[in-house]
Amino acid sequence: MLPGPTPGTPTAPEGATGSTGPTGFAVVDVEATGRSPWRHRVVEVAVVLLDARLRPEGEFATLLDPLGPVGPTHVHRIHQADVEGAPRFREIAPRLLELLAGRVLVGHHVSCDHAFLGREFARIGVPLPPVPLLCTMRLARAHLPEARSHGLAACVEAAGLGWYPAHTALGDARVTAELLRYCLGAPSCPRDDWAAPLREAARVPWPRLGRARSRPSGAAVPLRRREAPYGPWLPGPQAPEVVQTHAGAMGSMA
Repeated sequence: MLPGPTPGTPTAPEGATGSTGPTGFAVVDVEATGRSPWRHRVVEVAVVLLDARLRPEGEFATLLDPLGPVGPTHVHRIHQADVEGAPRFREIAPRLLELLAGRVLVGHHVSCDHAFLGREFARIGVPLPPVPLLCTMRLARAHLPEARSHGLAACVEAAGLGWYPAHTALGDARVTAELLRYCLGAPSCPRDDWAAPLREAARVPWPRLGRARSRPSGAAVPLRRREAPYGPWLPGPQAPEVVQTHAGAMGSMA
């Protein structure tokens, strides 16, 4: 689980907590069957929720059935058998909309994650609203000059955040949330760099979808969540454990 805010975490800027509903950050990561949002599909998605003060609120993660080959297993370590019985995107889309509503969308190279999510929602006829984005790669360029490059692993190393299970959606989302805290807490980071997106996010109207409570068979919609230990992944067939839960599951981050 993601730990609580570290000492020195910045406080919420004045006016950043909108009165229209919950606001904060949704740190997202997707693993996909390839590089093109137009030709490939999301095969795993994770969301880590932070409030306007960067305090953890919850997390959501599942493998998805891409309705075809899972793609580069050598990168994301997802095998075809792992997604058998996993939900389709349409089945978890209502929950995702609820999680993202009113929040700033955060990711490392967030435009890529946003593009994949946007295409998946478009395939089921739901256009995403113009949600404000915050990219930890761009933040690291400005506030983490000691990083040897600006990929996630190099930024995490430069910030001293430790090892993490790379190329698992939940592992990447958790460590991206930590990187967000690190960069926003840097003395060089102007407070309005993140106060303005928070205020904007609170005003964005979001669509809603009816929950997929069960499948035609009557069975509950499953979630298939990968759990991987912190630490470097070794060469070979190592893969995270896959745990099945249900579509309403939301991990505690206390």
